[in-house]
Amino acid sequence: NMDAPVLVCAVTLLTTLQMAYFTRRVGYSRLAHKIKPPATTGHPEFERAFRAHQNCVEFYPLFLVSMWSCGVFFSEPIAAAGGLVFIVGRLLYFNGYIRETHKRLPGFWVSVAVFFSLSFLGMIGIVQEILHKYFYIYS
Repeated sequence: NMDAPVLVCAVTLLTTLQMAYFTRRVGYSRLAHKIKPPATTGHPEFERAFRAHQNCVEFYPLFLVSMWSCGVFFSEPIAAAGGLVFIVGRLLYFNGYIRETHKRLPGFWVSVAVFFSLSFLGMIGIVQEILHKYFYIYS
């Protein structure tokens, strides 16, 4: 299908694989530090990995909505490019957080910037679509 949003779908799949990778890293940390489920505290490195993963889980649906809104209503290539930057930001965030809490910040700010940028562009596209579809205003 020529109209299928293949780029944002591909980036969504990549982010899903990244989330699985983060989950695996928490599991490895749990094993390495002998922390038995359901405990979520113990060794500081495990706690940082666990918290980094939790933050990624919390942020993930927000990112997906912003990327897909931008991709469908504004520009699919821009949304996909933003998604790739988000992947890099989350990797920097996760790896930085595991090393030291303050090292999470560069990746955090990259992710936040991508989220707000995609949200803003998605909103522009949605407003344009509403104006066009319901008020017959053409941009």
